[in-house]
Amino acid sequence: MQQNRPTLSEQENIRREKLAELASSGNSPYTITSFNKTVNSKDVKENFASFEGKNVSLAGRMMSRRVMGKASFAHIQDGDGLIQLYVKRDEIGTENYQLFKSYDLGDILGIEGTVFKTKTEEVSLHVTSIVLLAKCLKPLPEKFHGLQDMDLRYRQRYLDMIVNPEVKDTFIKRGKIINAIREFLDNRGFLEVDTPILHTLETGAASRPFVTHHNTLDIPMYLRIETELYLKRLVVGGVEKVYEIGRIFRNEGMDRYHNPEFTSIELYQAYVDYNEMMRITEEMYEYVALKVLGTTDIPYQGETIHLKAPWPRITMAEAVKQKSGIDYYTWESDEQAREELKKLNIKTEKGDTKGHCLEKLFDEYVEDSLIQPTFIIDYPVEISPLAKRKSDDPSMTERFEFFICKNEGGNAFSELNDPIDQRERFENQVKARRLLGDTNSKVDEDFLNALEYGLPPTGGLGIGIDRMIMLLTDSESIRDVLLFPTMKPMDKESE
Repeated sequence: MQQNRPTLSEQENIRREKLAELASSGNSPYTITSFNKTVNSKDVKENFASFEGKNVSLAGRMMSRRVMGKASFAHIQDGDGLIQLYVKRDEIGTENYQLFKSYDLGDILGIEGTVFKTKTEEVSLHVTSIVLLAKCLKPLPEKFHGLQDMDLRYRQRYLDMIVNPEVKDTFIKRGKIINAIREFLDNRGFLEVDTPILHTLETGAASRPFVTHHNTLDIPMYLRIETELYLKRLVVGGVEKVYEIGRIFRNEGMDRYHNPEFTSIELYQAYVDYNEMMRITEEMYEYVALKVLGTTDIPYQGETIHLKAPWPRITMAEAVKQKSGIDYYTWESDEQAREELKKLNIKTEKGDTKGHCLEKLFDEYVEDSLIQPTFIIDYPVEISPLAKRKSDDPSMTERFEFFICKNEGGNAFSELNDPIDQRERFENQVKARRLLGDTNSKVDEDFLNALEYGLPPTGGLGIGIDRMIMLLTDSESIRDVLLFPTMKPMDKESE
């Protein structure tokens, strides 16, 4: 069926005609199954003395060409960069030279030749044979302007990486950052595990899940919005240090910090509290920055961020008091707290408690002032359903979030391990969600059953890895650090 095929441009038609001619003459590139590539461009250029005068074979995409009669210069781009080719008719033969001149920018070539330097000292390859390995049927964006349309760059990351090769550096660093995180935790005795992505219950905090259906069991299922409850089951089972790096899915809004699917790490350690989680957080960031970037002073969007531990820590109530002048501990009732916010034109809901109001004041007055890494500690119990209460202030929990450049980077608790308290909080959470129309929300009875067998005092930590990578690669948007961010389908753009 061809009725849905896109209309081809003149250039696309010309390239297809060339491909047809190659096929009819027995030179179709698609019959070639492999190419013996012995080196890459980076190796040759960085170790020229070792390669000078030697025969090598490289492969890559032709990005430029300058034909000068019986000889031509070109550049091919492989996985490590560009290298110049010197192609001479007398060296490769008239027929092959004519074929080479018919190739288009973007075509993928296999090259054999001798390494040398030109008069301008550019490391190059004197070509002895050349073969077309794949035909580029679409013209590349114009050289000097590149691919500037950010929407197109995100949709067609493959094209973005061809014409903006520096983009690949971000994703190379992404891999190194994740490896360094693993190395940091593995060296401290943590065990990496995999837990289910498909859940049978709609659980977790206020985040909305993606819903699917399992045909064989004939039940609704939910893509996970966290890994927490399964990992804590493992701590109950005796795994004292455990972590998981994996994809999380939340059916919510999209902006520079949010994508419906993203990567997080959650880790849990028995017999420690949130103070140890703070130490792990700041030491992990310091370790990863040094490992990947060689420094703890990093540029981010015009700021220099100092990641060296220790980071300052301040309670949420004290931070709000410093920035707004309002003291949480002077409120005698939830109604008084709501009235205080009403005077400041901050919207509240009928059921908002003192804790909810403190959080809204924090969002309004504090968050945008947090540039350097800072731990905000001791969160209200109403907004922390899985955190342990503070023994000296039961209205607060042993919870922290850390902020860098006005953005929350992670969340941690001294984990709630009282199954009776946990049941009450789960039930209140389900009740609140049902008032908002969520009829699927249920208490996770199996998790409560696990807690009843005994969860030791435990510290837990969750970090958004994509946001960490944004910071360490000086990337403005989460889409810049996701190879294939979620995009609205093109056929929906006009609706």
